[in-house]
Amino acid sequence: MPMTITEKILAAHAGRKQVTPGENIWIDTDVLMTHDVCGPPTIAIFKQQFGEKARVFDAQKVVIIPDHYIFTADQHARRNIDILRAFADEQNLPHYYDVGGERYKGVCHVALAEEGWTRPGEVLFGTDSHTCTAGAFGQFATGIGNTDAAFILGTGKLWVKVPETMRFIIDGKIPPYIMAKDIILQIIGDIGVDGASYRTMEFFGSAIEAMTMEERMTLCNMVIEAGSKNGIVAADKKTETFILARTNAPYTIYRNDIDARFHSRRTYKAEELLPMVAKPHSPDNKASARELQGEKVTRAYIGSCTGGKLSDFVAAAEILHGQQVAIDTFIVPATTEVDRNLRATKINGRNLVQIFEDAGVQIGKPSCAACLGGPADTFGRTHDDEICISTTNRNFPGRMGSKNSQVYLASPYTVAASALTGKITDPREFLV
Repeated sequence: MPMTITEKILAAHAGRKQVTPGENIWIDTDVLMTHDVCGPPTIAIFKQQFGEKARVFDAQKVVIIPDHYIFTADQHARRNIDILRAFADEQNLPHYYDVGGERYKGVCHVALAEEGWTRPGEVLFGTDSHTCTAGAFGQFATGIGNTDAAFILGTGKLWVKVPETMRFIIDGKIPPYIMAKDIILQIIGDIGVDGASYRTMEFFGSAIEAMTMEERMTLCNMVIEAGSKNGIVAADKKTETFILARTNAPYTIYRNDIDARFHSRRTYKAEELLPMVAKPHSPDNKASARELQGEKVTRAYIGSCTGGKLSDFVAAAEILHGQQVAIDTFIVPATTEVDRNLRATKINGRNLVQIFEDAGVQIGKPSCAACLGGPADTFGRTHDDEICISTTNRNFPGRMGSKNSQVYLASPYTVAASALTGKITDPREFLV
C-alpha cells in the first residue's frame, strides 16, 4: 500500500513495513525535548511513575533547553531552572543547555535545528506545541503533554495515531514582499484553527523548493494553529546542506510514494499571495495588510521561534535601515547564534544591531521573551490597552501579557513597516 512521508517515518519507528491513517501504533523516540515550563512537571511525573531512582531511557536522546521564563527575578521561574539543573546532573544528561553558561542557546525550536537535532526521517517529541517546527527538515516532529513526555523518559516509546496528510501545493515565484508568515496566515485563515485537526500538513511545490530552511521552519511552526499534528516538507539538498553542517549523525530521507493517498489538496499561486495579518484574537482571523491599512498600533515586536531567526531580522532591517520607529519596537533574537549573526551581518556597511539601534529599536536577550507573556519583568511584555503587531505565532487574549491587550500577527516585513508609521502598514509601501 502506498504511503506518505509521515506514514513511512512512523512505520519505520514502529518496526513495520506499512501503516494506515487512523491506526494506533507504538513508536520509538529518537529525541525528546523539554524546557523550563514543562520540564519540571514532566520530571515530577517521571519520578512518580517510575520511581525516585529511575533512569531515563537514553541520556543521549534527551535534550533540555530552558528558554521561556529565564531572564527574570521571579522566584518560581528561577526555581524551575534549579529543577532542570538538578535533574540533568542526577541523570548525567549531556544535552542540557543551561542558562547563562557557554552552552546557553535560547528558543528551543530554533536551537534544536542549530544543534543538529532536526534530522530527516527521525521522530522528535517535545513538550511544546511548536515542536512541529522541525517538520521543515523531513522529520516527524510534534508537541506532547507532560504525562506523555514522562512516559517517554521512562520507556523511549509512545502510543500514537497515524495522521492523514493534507497537501498544500504552492507553485510559482514568491514576490519579494512575501514571507512564509504571510503564506501560513493565508492558509490558516482559509481552513480555520481546526481545519487540520490531528492531520499532517505537508507543503509542496516550486515555491516551497525555493524557500530557505528558515522560511520552511516558519511554515511548519504554525501548523499547530490549524490543529495539525505535524507539518512536513520533503528533505532535499538544502536540507542536507543545513544538517551536514551541524551533525554527522546518520539520517534517512523518506519521500511520498507516487500514488500516496492524501486527505485533501489545496493549491496556491505564489504570485497572487498578499501580505497577511491575523487580527485579534485568533490566528485564523485573517485580513490583508492593505485591508487593515491605517489601523492604530502602539507596539511592534519581532522575535520568537516564528519570527526571531536571522532571515527575519534581515527582512526587518531592509525596511528599518535609515528610518526611525514611531512606536516602541522590540527585537529579540531567538538564539545566541542568531544574536551573534546580527552583529556579523551587514546591510550597506552597517550591521543589523547598528541598524536597529539607529532606528530606535530595543534589543533583548535571546529567549522566548514576550511571546508567552510571563513574569512582569519579561522583556517586551505587552501591558493594559497595548495594541501590538508581532511576528509571534499566537494572539489569544493574554498571550503576550495583559488580557486587555490586542495582538496582530504579521511577517517581519509588515511589523517593521508598521513600526515606522504607528499604524498597520502594507510593506509594499517601503519595498516596492
